Order: sequence, then C-alpha cells, then structure tokens
Amino acid sequence: MPDKDAGTPRVFLYRHGETEWSKSGQYTGISEIELTEDGVKQVVASGKILVGSGKLIDPAKLARVFVSPRRRAVHTFNLAFSEADKQALKDANKVEETERLAEWGYGLYEGMLTKDIRALRKEHGLDTERAWDIWTDGCEEGESAQDVTDRLDNLIEEIRAIHRGNMHGENPSDVALFAHGHTLRAFTKRWLGYPMEFPLSMMLEPGAVGVLSYQHHSIDEPAFLVGYGFPLEK
Repeated sequence: MPDKDAGTPRVFLYRHGETEWSKSGQYTGISEIELTEDGVKQVVASGKILVGSGKLIDPAKLARVFVSPRRRAVHTFNLAFSEADKQALKDANKVEETERLAEWGYGLYEGMLTKDIRALRKEHGLDTERAWDIWTDGCEEGESAQDVTDRLDNLIEEIRAIHRGNMHGENPSDVALFAHGHTLRAFTKRWLGYPMEFPLSMMLEPGAVGVLSYQHHSIDEPAFLVGYGFPLEK
C-alpha cells in the first residue's frame, strides 16, 4: 500500500487452484473435486511469491484465516502456507473453517455448464424475457442471491469487528479467505456495499489472490485495490 494507507487492514481473497470442473466450466458447489496437478502448481507458485514473512500475506500480520470446508479450499490453504506458519496460526486459534465461505449452493445446476443451465430453465418455463443470471435469479433447489448475501454479510460483520480500532495498524488485523470463484466475487460485492445484482464484472483466476481494504483509514470506506505496489527491496 502507499505510505498514506500504511497499516490499514486488508482482506486477502485466495481462490483455490484449478480443478477438472473449474477447467471445464462446470458449476462446482458441494461436490468434492480435487485440485489438478496444474492446480497444485498454481497455488504453490502464488504462495511462494505472496505468502510468508515480509511478503504480501505475512502470517505475523494475520488476525484470522477463514477457509471454506470444501476440500479444494482446504488443500489450497495447506499448500499456500509453510508447515511452521500453518501450525503457528492454528496454535493461536486463528484458523476457522466456515460454511459462510462455501461455494454458492447450485442445487439442480451442480456440475452443469451455463448453456445447459439456461436450457434447463427454459424447459421449466423460466427466463422468458431474459437469460438466466445467477446474481439475480439464484439457483433452483439451491441458494438464492439473498441466501448468499446473508451468510457473507455475517462474515463481513465479524471481519469489520476485527478491523475496527486497528485502522492504523495498532494490532495485526489482516484477514485471509480461502474459498471459491463465485463466493469470493460475491464477497467483493458485499464488501463494497453493492447488491448481488449490481453489474460489477470481476475475474479471479484459480490460485490467484485479490486484495480488499479501506480508503483513508476509515472503516466506513471499504475499497478494493485495483493494483498493488510492492515495497522496494532494501
């Protein structure tokens, strides 16, 4: 962060590495799909660059790590941190698996492609005026946009409680989230105060890390970092 924002708490969005279904575009909610070999390499590579003492995600600066219970997210967490750092975080009770970060519950659409979901919905007499949009329409027999909003807002409230009072780096208060493509993009919308249907186009590649924070050291000015300036080597 620039000097004027130094010490402002951050939230790191760490998407799990590639799976066969993320590669094919199949919607993966509750299914336990393992990381591919390339998915493992993605996470290890980003972890080597971004995670560790003095790096972007510095374990010493983390107040909490929240992990989706799905195996692909847990595996990503385990790959990203060194064994010593993982153990230190767990010993300090800073790591929590939580269903609040589970992937969107796709219901009938689990394992399907977007084009097949839209065809199925037409068979069910839906979407007569426009194409299906998960951010507005949710999923049949799965989660609605409001369902996802409610659980993510609950997590955001907990994170803001950690950050409040630490807006100038008074205590270690960074937070890392290990989760999924739709969930982390949904989290970003809610972090910024936008409803799910707000047309905010976002991309987050498998194994990639995004960063959220605040402007002006203000808990009332949540923001996302479009670009991140790394400190110069000394």
